Amino acid sequence: MKWQEVRELFPDQFVLVSILDYHEEGNKKIVDEVAPIRTIPEEDANKEFFQARPGNVVYHTSKQDFVIHIRRDPLMGVRRNSNG
Repeated sequence: MKWQEVRELFPDQFVLVSILDYHEEGNKKIVDEVAPIRTIPEEDANKEFFQARPGNVVYHTSKQDFVIHIRRDPLMGVRRNSNG
């Protein structure tokens, strides 16, 4: 299901979704397709966000686009001297 369809079905709510398809643009993951799992009461959104399984995300339907900002480790790929 497209994000716009989820927004229409669950207006102005937090929703737990499974991400089915996405593409990357620079440091952004643009979510193209999701499977809604359930709505989340506002008071539980933070807790549910951190307890979500990999591939699932809590997101608010007031957001026009479903965008996840990717934080890359700047030290990844840098060799370190193991001699200390």
